[in-house]
Amino acid sequence: MLRFIPLKAQAGIAGFESPAAEYMQLSLTLDQILIDHPSATYLGVVEGESMTGVGIFPHDILVVSRAEKVISGDVIVATLNGNFVCKIADTKNMRLLSSAKGFKTYQLNDGDEFLVEGVVTRSIRMHRPFKRGLV
Repeated sequence: MLRFIPLKAQAGIAGFESPAAEYMQLSLTLDQILIDHPSATYLGVVEGESMTGVGIFPHDILVVSRAEKVISGDVIVATLNGNFVCKIADTKNMRLLSSAKGFKTYQLNDGDEFLVEGVVTRSIRMHRPFKRGLV
């Protein structure tokens, strides 16, 4: 399951100055590093543990792009019968796969309401949950 958060995908890099700072100046933002197609990208917060096998854990942030074409093996965000899901796409066999043990494969059927919302291009591991009440 995936819950969306109302954040702009924008942040700067700040912190302690590196000893190498005199040799190189980085003028990159997190947007430039994490987002390939800004107008087709959104963020989501993970709920559930079905994708821990690929390193996606509860409270992590997913960077999801609608500009990417889905290929088999991609981690995707989709709506399935009215629910948001984050799964691995098996396009050849029309299945949705979880990466954690104990979660079943879902075989897509003709009667399913299914829409790919985007491809997960990055995930941000949240070692501490948000303190601002967003999730």
